[in-house]
Amino acid sequence: MDIAQSFEQNDPRQLIRCIDMHTTGEPTRIVYSGFPPLSGTLLEQRDQAKRHHDHIRKRLMLEPRGHDGMYGAIIRPETELVSSGAAHIGVLFIHNEGFSTMCGHATIALGRFLVDTHDYTVFPRREDLVFKADTQTVKLNIHAPCGLVQVTVSVTADGRKSDPSRPVTFLSTPAFATRIQMAIPIAPEVRWPELRGRDSIVLDVSYGGAFYAIVKASELGFGAGLRNLDLDAMTRCVQKLKPYLMRLPEVQAAVRHPHDQRLSFLYSVMVVDDTLGFQPDGVQGTETGLCYFAENQIDRSPTGSCVTARMALAYAKGLRPLGQRWAYNSLVSNHFKTGAFSAEIVEEVTIDGVDGGSLNAVIVQVEGQAFYTGASVFVVEHEDRISSSGFTMEKVALGRV
Repeated sequence: MDIAQSFEQNDPRQLIRCIDMHTTGEPTRIVYSGFPPLSGTLLEQRDQAKRHHDHIRKRLMLEPRGHDGMYGAIIRPETELVSSGAAHIGVLFIHNEGFSTMCGHATIALGRFLVDTHDYTVFPRREDLVFKADTQTVKLNIHAPCGLVQVTVSVTADGRKSDPSRPVTFLSTPAFATRIQMAIPIAPEVRWPELRGRDSIVLDVSYGGAFYAIVKASELGFGAGLRNLDLDAMTRCVQKLKPYLMRLPEVQAAVRHPHDQRLSFLYSVMVVDDTLGFQPDGVQGTETGLCYFAENQIDRSPTGSCVTARMALAYAKGLRPLGQRWAYNSLVSNHFKTGAFSAEIVEEVTIDGVDGGSLNAVIVQVEGQAFYTGASVFVVEHEDRISSSGFTMEKVALGRV
């Protein structure tokens, strides 16, 4: 088309090229070309992107090119683990508020995309991937900010293309629970109507590449759990709860990462219901979760990194042994009766703890499916003052853009 061609002719350096995918309805906008150069370790690249290029994150995630629920992945061909040969490629994860340290749904989507691309300017080490004809799979290692994630992609008989009819799996970085049944006093100014006079709640804190506060819907005062949920009421509750938790010294202590301070923050509140959930074949049980992360963003998928954290938590409680397959649902997968993530603990490991001791952790295998939704070339015209950095209607109304 002549208009699209004119973008290329005017200033190709200003173009950002993306592939869009979804995993159980949760988007992943994969940025494969046009993001400014970054250098150093992957966490240093993340710091540079936050300091110098955050307007591009906003441009891609927020309106008018995105929306409050958009999610993205920026491919990083060079990192320290790629240079050492441990990883094939790196990635930075982005959302409506900033940069994540891990994302399971995006990893599942990335697995398919990285197998499907044969453009070596996008994926210089594509030829290093090995096709296993007996299982019709390809394995690849992705360097995420939280560490090395090992991905297995189902492929066609010739090994050149991903097979959308079969799942993608990944092995997590070490996952561990840090607080079990933690009593949290709720200050009067924070309490929401559904608490009905209660002044405390009980929750757990667990890590699956990011730290999650995991709390039952019934504990928040929603007696029916996540069934026939008043989503607006739950959202108002978590909008009060999450920033409150982030200020509490006991929660700050619970989200200290043993290896890097840049991983030490509460990423999300995951509201769970173990009485509800679509159960696919081949699993021994099921449950449902509703994940609030970033700036009141709701994950449409079961949230792969929190599936990892929930498996680690169940293991710490003595509820989930090695090899037991469990299904994790979102409201979306329950509605459509498809898209649940399945997971199992495949290994027990010991890692260094925060205070120099050892910490029991697990490696979790998570399985799901992702699908393509489109491809985009994004531009900014010089005269466009509205969309160069993106916006949200909520912040426009509050005068904060």
